Amino acid sequence: MTIHQSDHLLLKASHLYKNFGGLRAVNDAHIEVPTGSITGLIGPNGAGKTTLFNLLSNFIRLDQGEVIFDGSPIHPLSPYEIALQGCVRTFQVARVLSRLTVLENMLLATQRQTGENLIQVWLQQKQVKHEERQNREKALSILEWVGLAAKAHDYAGALSGGQRKLLEIARAVMTHPKLILLDEPAAGVNPSLIGQICEHIINWNQQGISFLIIEHNMDVIMSLCNHIWVLAEGTNLADGTPEEIQNNSSVLEAYLGG
Repeated sequence: MTIHQSDHLLLKASHLYKNFGGLRAVNDAHIEVPTGSITGLIGPNGAGKTTLFNLLSNFIRLDQGEVIFDGSPIHPLSPYEIALQGCVRTFQVARVLSRLTVLENMLLATQRQTGENLIQVWLQQKQVKHEERQNREKALSILEWVGLAAKAHDYAGALSGGQRKLLEIARAVMTHPKLILLDEPAAGVNPSLIGQICEHIINWNQQGISFLIIEHNMDVIMSLCNHIWVLAEGTNLADGTPEEIQNNSSVLEAYLGG
């Protein structure tokens, strides 16, 4: 599979450290994501992958290190400010607003709406209505694309685990992101739905969205990614192409414990 990417680094994280009490969960880790790429992040259980995602998105504060996104440091920013910059994330267990409809979940992701300002609601009513109509059309178009259009008016809590994953990714796409951090998109998903999720990732990548993906399903990682980073015990173990990673003795030893 050929992934279109540039030499420009969209994300560069360097010398990341995080301690939890006496445990060093992330130890001088670094990672790079080129613009236009689908990049993988793998490692044994407890390697620090999700903690690294939390540091990149500032859900957890760094003890030390630097995260540069699209040329600017984002580690001092709050998670919502990072999302506004175009770096959004999903979670290992899909987070949806169960008591809102699927469509309402999508519309909540829309950023920088004129109607968010109470004064503008009155001064620019036509603009507000125009944006609302456009956002609704876009949301329904994305839901149609991922096969959830028929569920648009159902409560999100009624979706299956795989459908929740799709909704969470679709909601991320709704924000016009430059980069999506995907935390185990295939976990707990029906095998037939995994293929659909992979197809959507490829299509969105071809439309200009970059991805950094944590995933334990090696078939997914090896088929999607053109470059893979490996963590073990919170530090970098290896990085390279899928073929290089598959033939790396240190990676095999970390997974097999041999």
